[in-house]
Amino acid sequence: MKSFSINASHIPSKIKQIVHAVSMAIDNGGLKPHSKLPSINDFSKTYQYGRDTVEKAYRELIEEGYVYAVPAKGYYVVGRKDKKLKVLLIFNKLSSYKKIIYYSFIDTLQDKAVVDLQVHHYDIRRLEEILEANMGKYHYYVIMPHFFHKTSKKSYLKVLKSLPPSQLMIMDKHVPELGKHHMTVYQDFKQDIHDVLESSVKLLKKYQRIIIVFPMQSNHPRDIVEGCSEFCQQHGKDFAVVSSLDKELPQAGTVYIVTAESDLAQLIKKSKEADLQTGKNVGIISFNETVLKELLEITVVTTDFEGMGKTAAQMLLNKEVKQVKNPFRMIVRKSL
Repeated sequence: MKSFSINASHIPSKIKQIVHAVSMAIDNGGLKPHSKLPSINDFSKTYQYGRDTVEKAYRELIEEGYVYAVPAKGYYVVGRKDKKLKVLLIFNKLSSYKKIIYYSFIDTLQDKAVVDLQVHHYDIRRLEEILEANMGKYHYYVIMPHFFHKTSKKSYLKVLKSLPPSQLMIMDKHVPELGKHHMTVYQDFKQDIHDVLESSVKLLKKYQRIIIVFPMQSNHPRDIVEGCSEFCQQHGKDFAVVSSLDKELPQAGTVYIVTAESDLAQLIKKSKEADLQTGKNVGIISFNETVLKELLEITVVTTDFEGMGKTAAQMLLNKEVKQVKNPFRMIVRKSL
């Protein structure tokens, strides 16, 4: 008898639980066309569902075109209803960098999948609402689990665990507490920033301190601060975190790491007003590449956004359950 993966916790209706389990098994190729389903009595005894519940679920599967009945013989699989994967992609926010990931993702999937996009805006309650409204409608749920800093780990783990691991992909941030039974393409924010600073240690020798401009309202991962702090401790450099540059005067012998575009513009302006020369007596490192930063010769640290989207899509197509760290690098220019 075919063994079905039935997650009773994430779908309220018992009928829908059965419909979801059987339809997913058909769509994923676990049940082949014309293969026989368990009888209503066998299904009821094996999975502890009422006989009426199983019968109604089978009837719904017939109505949806997944199953057909043969009088006096039983229920059989019609076949996969739609050969395209159904994917719900849930971002934490919209930005130019998310746009790169999105288009890389759908370009790699091509016509093999239908992708819907939603945004939870760092709000765990909004994510929960999105999942509750779409449970059972997709083969895969691809989620960026970045939330407000006040969000407890317990609360977001509960929401993420409401999905069957086989249908969950975590993108951009690693959540090791979920185990290894789901797909992940992630950045290691703490280790990434530490490693790129380490790779440029010779260039950083002429600076005595590092200041990271980290707006608290931006919800950037705090792991970035921890990675910078650890590097400074190892190399005997002063380290500080400021939330804005409004009251900050650029200082000689300092490298500034900025996460927001507005802070970068303000830093360049203030450095010029203070007669500081970038790359000589003041250093600038900015997060994420743009054409303007290239033209202004600004050193950047960045993940491979296009690669992230491509890797995630390939994992879905190949059904590869693994955890992949996305490449991260520094592009050194005159500002350092």
